[in-house]
Amino acid sequence: MSYHFNEIEAKWQKYWADNNTFKAANPGEEGAEKPKFYVLDMFPYPSGAGLHVGHPLGYIASDIYARYKRHKGFNVMHPQGYDSFGLPAEQYAIQTGQHPAITTAENIKTYRRQLDEIGFSFDWSREVRTSDPNYYKWTQWIFIQLFNSWYNKDSDKAEDISTLISVFEKEGNAAVNAESDDDIDSFTAEQWKAFSSEDQQKILLQYRLTFLSETEVNWCPALGTVLANDEIVNGVSERGGHPVERKKMKQWSMRISAYAQRLLDGLNKIDWPQPLKDSQTNWIGRSEGAMVSFKVLSTGDLPLTPSEGGGTEPRYRTSDSEIYGILLERAKEMRKNPTLAEEKLWKILKKKGLKVKFRRQHPIFNYIVDFVCIEKKLIIEVDGGIHKYQLNADAERQLLLEQKKGFKLLRFTNEEVLNDIDNVLLKINQELNSPPSEGSGEVPNREWEIDVFTTRPDTIFGVSFMTLAPEHELVTKITTDAQKAEVEAYIKATATRSELDRMADVKTISGAFTGAYAEHPFTKEPIPIWIGDYVLAGYGTGAVMSVPCGDQRDYDFAKHFNIDIPNIFEGVDISEEAYADKDKTVIANSDFLNGLPYKKAMKTIIYEIEKLGFGYKKINYRMRDAVFSRQRYWGEPFPVYYVNGQPQMIAAEYLPIKLPEVEKYLPTEDGKPPLGNAEVWAWDARNNKVVSNDQLVIPTERGTNDEESHEDNGIYPLELNTMPGWAGSSQYFNRYMDPNNEGEIFSQEAMNYWQDVDLYIGGSEHATGHLLYSRFWQKFMFDKGLVPQDEFAKKLINQGMILGTSALIYKVFPKDNNPKLMSAVNPIFVSKEIHSILNDFDYEGLFKNKKGSDIHHGILNSFPDKFKEASDFDTFPIHVDVSLVNGSNELNLKAFRDSRKEYNDAIFIGDNGQIIDENNDKYIVGREVEKMSKSKYNVVNPDAICKQYGADSLRLYEMFLGPLEQAKPWNTAGITGVHGFLKKLWKLYHTGKDGAFFVSDVKPSAEAYKTLHKTIKKVEEDIENFSFNTSVSTFMIAVNELTAEKCTSKEILESLIVLISPYAPHIAEELWSKLGHKESISTAPFPKFEGSYLVESSKTYPISFNGKMRFTMDLSLDLTKDEIEAAVMAHEKTQAQLAGRIPKKVIIVPGKIVNIVG
Repeated sequence: MSYHFNEIEAKWQKYWADNNTFKAANPGEEGAEKPKFYVLDMFPYPSGAGLHVGHPLGYIASDIYARYKRHKGFNVMHPQGYDSFGLPAEQYAIQTGQHPAITTAENIKTYRRQLDEIGFSFDWSREVRTSDPNYYKWTQWIFIQLFNSWYNKDSDKAEDISTLISVFEKEGNAAVNAESDDDIDSFTAEQWKAFSSEDQQKILLQYRLTFLSETEVNWCPALGTVLANDEIVNGVSERGGHPVERKKMKQWSMRISAYAQRLLDGLNKIDWPQPLKDSQTNWIGRSEGAMVSFKVLSTGDLPLTPSEGGGTEPRYRTSDSEIYGILLERAKEMRKNPTLAEEKLWKILKKKGLKVKFRRQHPIFNYIVDFVCIEKKLIIEVDGGIHKYQLNADAERQLLLEQKKGFKLLRFTNEEVLNDIDNVLLKINQELNSPPSEGSGEVPNREWEIDVFTTRPDTIFGVSFMTLAPEHELVTKITTDAQKAEVEAYIKATATRSELDRMADVKTISGAFTGAYAEHPFTKEPIPIWIGDYVLAGYGTGAVMSVPCGDQRDYDFAKHFNIDIPNIFEGVDISEEAYADKDKTVIANSDFLNGLPYKKAMKTIIYEIEKLGFGYKKINYRMRDAVFSRQRYWGEPFPVYYVNGQPQMIAAEYLPIKLPEVEKYLPTEDGKPPLGNAEVWAWDARNNKVVSNDQLVIPTERGTNDEESHEDNGIYPLELNTMPGWAGSSQYFNRYMDPNNEGEIFSQEAMNYWQDVDLYIGGSEHATGHLLYSRFWQKFMFDKGLVPQDEFAKKLINQGMILGTSALIYKVFPKDNNPKLMSAVNPIFVSKEIHSILNDFDYEGLFKNKKGSDIHHGILNSFPDKFKEASDFDTFPIHVDVSLVNGSNELNLKAFRDSRKEYNDAIFIGDNGQIIDENNDKYIVGREVEKMSKSKYNVVNPDAICKQYGADSLRLYEMFLGPLEQAKPWNTAGITGVHGFLKKLWKLYHTGKDGAFFVSDVKPSAEAYKTLHKTIKKVEEDIENFSFNTSVSTFMIAVNELTAEKCTSKEILESLIVLISPYAPHIAEELWSKLGHKESISTAPFPKFEGSYLVESSKTYPISFNGKMRFTMDLSLDLTKDEIEAAVMAHEKTQAQLAGRIPKKVIIVPGKIVNIVG
């Protein structure tokens, strides 16, 4: 009986579908009593091209493991779905007008057919599609949960926003320790209660885990949308290769930075590939250092030169020079022993929320004041019991400080600070926000500060310039009129470069001087402020203190623009390059840091900057908050409407908010996202439904629909952006656990049963995209008590890539690339060998062999006479469809011309140097192994493979190609080997008359047992270690051995087919059925390994006479020496060798040798 694989595979695929063979049991259902195991693939985006043979690699591996676990007695969940929102369907809609939903549905049909034909054991009852409103209802729901949450750094978790409001109502925000926007104004409980509802919402938006902000984004004009960093390749969009520029836009963002440390720590408890962990670690980018503030000097603040009467005293020395040292020492002592009231007030004053910097116990004139804000000329005194005994002295001091020195002085008692801190802060805030009075001393016109995060604050005395990102908010404010044109031109040029491009480009040095200066916080010297594109607005603060002697990019920048490079390293030559070895650093030319090694210098400088109040120790993370808005149509709509410009969430019971119909899928003419084309896209907040835009009569966030005054009718504009591609993929693994639950995202019963993903398989390209965002959402949902685990996948495997073997033809063109010449002739192609010769030309028209010269002149003669001066030619490769090339690498020219009409009249020159005409020569293509893709014409369709060789052959071959994690090239010719193996396997079970199926109940031989159990042992080890390629080899060896033994034992053959079942399930099901089983093989117990069958029971002894081996004997390993000797001496060959002689001795080493001497 022949192996009719197409019929067999169709039969069992139908059986599995009809019988829900792979449906996993949820709690309370039959089968849920088994231990659970959750196997997951990264669900595919259903593109129009369908699957190629590279796509199923990971699916096959996961399917083998899922089937294996079923054999092992587990309740296995192996779901599949579709990441069906995406830009390609939208681009197709733009080109054709066809709704993306229609395109996506058609593509999903193709994918489902292909996946079914490969025989995957997916539980299709759990299918999800991210573009299905019943699914994205829950994506919208999670967005609302994030909006209604804040991150409490004290509890180190997300909490409901109501708990934050409660704190505000009781004590304001001075003591709130939250992940939030920078520079939030401080307020008291009374102030909070006095705020309007709108103002309160604005404040809360600065704390929410999803929030609106002006954000630097990657804007792609051609696609009309924002792109994530991982959607940009080499400075252009991954989709379509369009230019990308940086611009500021109002966007929804997610505060993933709140989870930065937990995302790092979590990597230690999951079994994920180390390279992927390293990628996430580097992306998060934890670094320790200090935040330091540099004051921007106005023209009046610039220090006078000595010739102008200027001095050299540091600007923070506000007391008389003669007694400054004495006062400073006394102040240091006082800082060490604050009163309870001073300590409480200092903790609040030093927080960033006040937007100004206070110093404590600071010398002013001849006094030491408790607290002072020099930039605001405000002194705060906390009076203890001694104040009532020195009223006159304190009044005199206050008069001098206020009238002579221009300070404002506020006094509070210890009791006020300890018992009524809200009122104290209210008065301080009122004073800070009040305009300076006339004649109150020297007050700067405007105070700007540049905050810098640095990992090397110990090098602060080496700062010779500041560098801001071109997008930094201060650039336009501080740039002088003289530098304005140059700075604006530079900003415009930088906007065309992506951040990745700017980070990668270390060779190009560019920048512009703003004309402004900052003040060095210690030396008080002016420092020039530049902008440079090697500084990124989104990393740190978007500003760096440039220390050219210690950083190579700063060094190169300083050299290029002739900026001073002071050396602050002891015994180090910096004449050629910067010195970055911090471990060997000894600081010099740095005042109080001189002679200190790196670690001591770091502790000292951080102590000093915190003491003086212009900086503090800080842990920084490179990872930025994730932009969550996209200017696309085909994505999840936000459940958001706007009232007076403030976002409002739609109540969960009215979800999903479905995508509206639009006539055009492009942005509107006035630049709004595609949803701006919708005519029915407004929210009726009174009736809770989407209504026509015609009913909008109130000001929208982008303007006013009706200039006349109207009473609020409760209808408001909906958000026009959609969510990014990673939104739907950030929780799909949890939804699979309870996908048909309409009342909640998933039941706690299902979640507590399935817990998390046991095995996740997918590509490493998602390391800093989907896999990072999914971990973020999982931790958030863990904080909210929605999931029992804060990591969603215990083990992750990144499958390698199956590469295509591309076919290349070589087009000839003149080196001068004359466009007239190129358009005047038919395309000319040379074969691979000629290509290599042409590329061997020298530039003087001389050639290294005669053949090359003849070809060159032949090509030249095919051009018109007037262009014959073009003497040098080159070639460049063009990809051709691999299906047009045979096994000998010969291109089918007719088929190629038919498929590529632009080359109908092309000239082809074969290996012999002749223009190919009929059969006078052949065109041999070049080959190159590269990524399999449609654009390279090297895609191999699995449909064709399954039709010609069968799905089981495809599955086995993909595993046989090599280790799962490695890249490997596809070669269709190689599949014949595994197909031949399946035929041989089939034949092993069909040894009856005329190829009929035949097995027997005969007891297996010892060798058959040995073959089976060594196969069991190896296959089980291979599957557990994901070494699937070696299992295929093991199967081949086993079938060869059992065939040689003519094994027909049902005991052996039944176990063998269970072993093979995870790899080749169709043939396994068919043979299992023929063995008499009525149920699917999928849950048959996995054979148990018995080591005893591998223990050797006999030994083949070499029998030697006087050291020369004469014959061999098989003897039991249980025999004693005497028994071995008796058996050997009785053997007829021994008697013949001895010829009646009596040996002198018999040497026996049991299990090894027998040597008869004499």
